[in-house]
Amino acid sequence: MQPLRSPYNPIHIPLGLVLWSLWFVAIYGGLSVGCAFVPPDPAQGQWTWLNGLLALLSLVTAIALLLLARLFQRAARRDRATQSERFVARIAAGINLIGAIATVFVALPTLSLPPCL
Repeated sequence: MQPLRSPYNPIHIPLGLVLWSLWFVAIYGGLSVGCAFVPPDPAQGQWTWLNGLLALLSLVTAIALLLLARLFQRAARRDRATQSERFVARIAAGINLIGAIATVFVALPTLSLPPCL
């Protein structure tokens, strides 16, 4: 078994989707709490403090997932890694990339729709 910090540890395979799901709960939970306690004026359109905060959280999450995908992709290319280690790193890189793409597509409505409709 690989150490936890190793990019070849199989625990990293679901990491991208776990991070994405935590972001998903945080973004929609934050939207609900923001709309319940301090709703922005609908006349402002999509350029509100709430959408800005949600977009910032989405950007940070997407960048983190892309950096993880790059880390695992580089680990998969190392010559000294075994074939099973490369497999784990490739799968982890792909799942982190899918999480980053999903983050961007789910976050797009925050840039185009007013919150609390």
